[in-house]
Amino acid sequence: MKELDELEKQIEIADEALKKVKEENEKLQDEVDSLWAMMDEITKSDIENWSHLVEGLKSDVIEKTLMITKKVADC
Repeated sequence: MKELDELEKQIEIADEALKKVKEENEKLQDEVDSLWAMMDEITKSDIENWSHLVEGLKSDVIEKTLMITKKVADC
């Protein structure tokens, strides 16, 4: 009987530990989800912030390409 009581106490302790671990896991999962959402926002913001520079570079390359002539000038 004493052994059975001891086992029941150990099961109770294990159940409490498992409950705490599950709660901690839920908290950590919420934090991970929040961090991914923040990363998505940062990425979106970066794309918006830098896209005008890419467009400017694209225009410069097109402009320079159009200004280059392959025809030899008559002098």
